[in-house]
Amino acid sequence: MSSMQFGKKSRTRRKAVVPVSLLAVASLVIALGGCSSERVAPSSVRAEAKGEAGPVDCRKVTCIALTFDAGPGKDTPRLLDILKEEKVPATFFLLGSKHVDRYPDVVRRIAAEGHEVANHTWSHPILTDLEPDGIRQELSRTQEAIERLTGRKPTLMRPPQGRTDDTVSEISRELGLAQVLWSVTAKDYSTTDSALIRQRTLDGAEKDGIILLHDIYDGTVPAVPGIIAELKKRGFTFVTVPQLLAPAKPEPGTVYKP
Repeated sequence: MSSMQFGKKSRTRRKAVVPVSLLAVASLVIALGGCSSERVAPSSVRAEAKGEAGPVDCRKVTCIALTFDAGPGKDTPRLLDILKEEKVPATFFLLGSKHVDRYPDVVRRIAAEGHEVANHTWSHPILTDLEPDGIRQELSRTQEAIERLTGRKPTLMRPPQGRTDDTVSEISRELGLAQVLWSVTAKDYSTTDSALIRQRTLDGAEKDGIILLHDIYDGTVPAVPGIIAELKKRGFTFVTVPQLLAPAKPEPGTVYKP
């Protein structure tokens, strides 16, 4: 989960003593390379982009993106049924260990039904606590597992608990991954009350928003029909994260947050 409270405690990244002048140069290189952990609003990159947006143009309609973290799980097939019935696309940030490797057919179905398949690391560590090689392994292992099942490597990732920094951004850039945070979370890891999950989500919903939910918790999937129905009633159009950015394309290493 981006905000989930599970997983092994990661070892702290070792701190090297580096001369101030070298730090300044490194910061400049990162900034010029587009790998800063500074947050970028999807609406701002979309507004600056030229060209056709595709089937949905969020410059003209009121868009919102449903995203699900840390699956797939036992309830994901039911969630996919709901999304199919409602004709709603979503973005799934998949966890490798005990999820992608446990539910390969569900991963294939997510991709086949037109949802965006994205990376949420292999074992859900806090990436900012890891050495660079550890960060790279967590992301690349999940990239490879998803590619084996779907034929395509993800272009998006979500760092666990939303924790990122310039090192995570640089490695994400190397792996072709843009980083995606969120604008509203129902904190569904802390409750099984579907009505509360629905209300928290609706209270935070706004134009160009990115909703964070988890399809691995018992209260979440039952809340989704009510969330979709109310947001449709309010005039929202559901899109994947890439559709929210279009006609701009996700830039590897960049951190997107509404």
